Amino acid sequence: MIEGTRENGNENGNRIGKKLRYGMIGGGPGAFIGEVHRKAIGLDGMAELAAGCFSRSWEKTLETGRSLGLPEERLYQDFLTMAEKEADRPDPVDFVVVVTPNAQHYGAVKAFLSKGIPVVCDKPLTFETEEAEELAALAKQNNALFAVTYTYTGYPAVKQARELIAAGEIGDIRFVNAEYPQEWLAQPIEQEGQKQASWRTDPALTGKANCTGDIGSHVENLVSYVTGLRIKALCARLDTFGPGRVLDDNVSIMLEYEGGAKGLYWASQIAIGYDNALRLRIFGTKGTIQWLQEDPNHLQVTYLDRPAQILSRGRDAFYPAAQRYSRIPSGHPEGYFEAFANIYKTFIGALEKQKAGEPLTAEDLDFPGPEMGVDGVKFIGACVESSRKGTAWIDL
Repeated sequence: MIEGTRENGNENGNRIGKKLRYGMIGGGPGAFIGEVHRKAIGLDGMAELAAGCFSRSWEKTLETGRSLGLPEERLYQDFLTMAEKEADRPDPVDFVVVVTPNAQHYGAVKAFLSKGIPVVCDKPLTFETEEAEELAALAKQNNALFAVTYTYTGYPAVKQARELIAAGEIGDIRFVNAEYPQEWLAQPIEQEGQKQASWRTDPALTGKANCTGDIGSHVENLVSYVTGLRIKALCARLDTFGPGRVLDDNVSIMLEYEGGAKGLYWASQIAIGYDNALRLRIFGTKGTIQWLQEDPNHLQVTYLDRPAQILSRGRDAFYPAAQRYSRIPSGHPEGYFEAFANIYKTFIGALEKQKAGEPLTAEDLDFPGPEMGVDGVKFIGACVESSRKGTAWIDL
């Protein structure tokens, strides 16, 4: 899987170049998200897997590496060794993807950014705000591109919603309502050894919050990305319903934004009957926008003084900044893998331009960057603090 050529993704699709090489930390046997990242990167053929440290178990790293066709010399027992050795190679990886449990994010990301190697990391970025800020500063210091995979920013309809709001289509925002209910932790499956549940409910691996950090942070990021609103203060209640759990599996949050708008978020992993029902509703002075993750190709826009619209990705004309992420004709649903791929398409495109010495534009950098990673960690910390203080209002 090492060294190849591709059509290198400009508007005409006619520039030929080598694929970039990437490494992966995490994503070993039984891991869900690592395979998602590998498939998403593969959709556009812009980069290929060249190295990895897929597990804390050397045997599992070898097993995964062999199954992916990697030579043993590019497999590593730990991420520190991988960062050192890859940086010293004549053909080092061009970027690294970190898909470990949360506890390893800070150390792994720091190891590669310190070597000037760009990084893509799963969210939440770190346990503490100071750690996230340190990583953001390190990326800037070493001129290393740095992305955090808040997946839902990659959907074309989400980008269209952002463009509509920026164009003033729904006027000034008054209120935001967002929710993300799931049922997967309605039963204590972590006690049965379910891998995802086991580490996500363990504070040593996931941090100070479970539901708030896992899916509540997606809500915070989606609202911020689409609206541009900054949180001024919040009031949160974190609930723990699962027997034997010490971390939250349900959270309710009231918010005040800079500029006067208000908000209400709810995220839950014990909501029986709901799979992955992320929903965003933005209420303005002239209209309302609604988007549902389980119907990701449609965007509902309701106006005060004219008929409502349901915009269909692939059928209806989107703003150029959103349209360029639409991959296939209307009626052929694009979803989770494509949204991930859109983040990587933009990140890798920016990295190619940087390597060629070309200046980067705002359009080139339309992926979740370190500032969003920092915001997410601040948000989680403020929610936990608020709940611990009896749902007190916390300034951000």
